[in-house]
Amino acid sequence: MLQFSVIDAPSILGLKPTGVETLPEALKKAGLIQGLHAEYAGRVDAPPYKLKRDKSTLLLNQHSIREFSLRLAEKVAGVRKKEHFPVVLGGDCSILIGCMLALRRSGKYGLFFIDGHADFYQPEAEPNGEVASMELAIVSGRGPGILTDIDGLRPLVYDEDIIAFGYRDTEEQKEYASQDILETSINAFSLEQIRSLGSAKAAQKALERLQKSQLNGFWIHLDADVLDNAIMPAVDYPLQGGGLQWDELSDLLRVLMVSDQAKGITITIFNPTLDPDGSIASKFTQSIIAGLS
Repeated sequence: MLQFSVIDAPSILGLKPTGVETLPEALKKAGLIQGLHAEYAGRVDAPPYKLKRDKSTLLLNQHSIREFSLRLAEKVAGVRKKEHFPVVLGGDCSILIGCMLALRRSGKYGLFFIDGHADFYQPEAEPNGEVASMELAIVSGRGPGILTDIDGLRPLVYDEDIIAFGYRDTEEQKEYASQDILETSINAFSLEQIRSLGSAKAAQKALERLQKSQLNGFWIHLDADVLDNAIMPAVDYPLQGGGLQWDELSDLLRVLMVSDQAKGITITIFNPTLDPDGSIASKFTQSIIAGLS
């Protein structure tokens, strides 16, 4: 039986201290550890947040994110050494860097990136220098070397081994002049495409593309804002235009887990301060448990 291990990674270095740093406690309170029959593998704390944007790279907290990513990579590697499945609770999306670094050090892995935003900005296009809007670009080797070339391992994942699934921010990308994932070899499944195929069929089709590569497995990244804003308003940058439903998220995760190739998951961006009665945390947690187990 698959053994899950929960790691708290409440970094807000790639965003700002809005409340997403309390995600781990909210999901654990809602029964995530018990529901997954998981062990608790500990916590990786982030260095202090600094407001000043670096003048050369245009990033916020670049040195601190690198330091945090190195420590998180060691924690994830330790869990994987025990042949357990890491469930890494953010925090913001920049925690993905450390997780992909851990995998890159041990082989060739893919990434199934489930997010309402493509998060493919280049530093000069991101208004605030927030790495949480750039992490997909960074792990695919685009951007300043301080984060893209840790240990000389750029890229942490190759374009053709990435699935971008569920994004619906195309117009916003154009407004801010973000890089376009459609101009790369990344396998892109926008929300519009998912709706036309059906979520289960789209997930299976996406998975088939990953399985064509000679991979050791893939990592799952789950950002809460991939969900419909009507059921998941507890995020800092909500998106209109629909989104996945609770059952669709569970079905998607189930397809990925049945493949037996998923090697870990990051869960990010849910903001418990926007969920005062804990009802959204409870539904989010139950959807994740249903999908993973």
